[in-house]
Amino acid sequence: MPYDIDPRLLRAFLAVAEELHFTRAAARLYVAQQALSRDIRRLERELGAALFVRTTRQVSLTADGTRLLPLARRVLTAHDELAGAFRATPERPLLVDVGVPIGTAHGVLEAARERVPDSCELVARFHSGLTGAAAEVAAGRLDVSFGRIAALPPAVRAGLDHQPVRLEPMAVLLREDHPLAARPAVALDELAGETLYAAAGNPRTAEWTDLAERLFAGRGIAAAEPFPEIEGSQEFVRVVRKRGWSVLASVEFIEVPGMVLRPLVDPVPLSPVSMVWRRGLRHPGLDALRTAVRELAGQYGWLTPPVSAWWLPEADARVMGVRG
Repeated sequence: MPYDIDPRLLRAFLAVAEELHFTRAAARLYVAQQALSRDIRRLERELGAALFVRTTRQVSLTADGTRLLPLARRVLTAHDELAGAFRATPERPLLVDVGVPIGTAHGVLEAARERVPDSCELVARFHSGLTGAAAEVAAGRLDVSFGRIAALPPAVRAGLDHQPVRLEPMAVLLREDHPLAARPAVALDELAGETLYAAAGNPRTAEWTDLAERLFAGRGIAAAEPFPEIEGSQEFVRVVRKRGWSVLASVEFIEVPGMVLRPLVDPVPLSPVSMVWRRGLRHPGLDALRTAVRELAGQYGWLTPPVSAWWLPEADARVMGVRG
């Protein structure tokens, strides 16, 4: 019965179990593939169990490997908590996904950077969607992200902590010659018969597409057909302009030439934004981010619903601490 397993061996196991590929797992851990294979064999000897089935084409978990996976995650989380509690300075930069270099998440990051010493580095990443980013957070390739946590599967949420950031009003991006473009705001019922792009077809932004479908239901608004993931703001602008889409967006959005952004009203639909990080993470940069969220939310009333009628799914309202 093993009582003193080296956490390094468990990290090697976890990387292979999540990547199901020894080369990618070795790259993730910055070790040689031979060293990684050696660590896995040592762990298997100590446990007296085969953890992986290896063929020339694929790697898969055995029944014992599947049984070990949640246990290894819990042990490593506790190990990280212990190390973080007594670490004087961070060992590495904190990787923070802000989606795009504008808007709520980016504002929080900039505010947090003003609160940390030069020795504490907060490095921005630009992923698309919390669904995709959450997998990166869980795998340790990303530390913090922002988005709609209520839509994540329970098994994913179990490994994450979160802090409500903002109830972000939603908007619609319209061509300049669209009949509704001259309005200062667009009522939801005026979009009946319209088709809006809401990232359908992009698995990394599934939480946004789901929110849009809930908003459109019963209002006569159609979602655009699935389209492959669009990477980068420049490509997004090109595709949207070429296809002439109207786009469901938030009130803080990238500028698209030839198009205008109009807030949605009657009711005001809200996009729930939370800050999300791996459970057990300890880092002064995370502390600065959490402080920045509290201060910005208090200063600008980010977590206070509008005085006028508003819309938010019930599950999201619970997560954000909002009462209807």
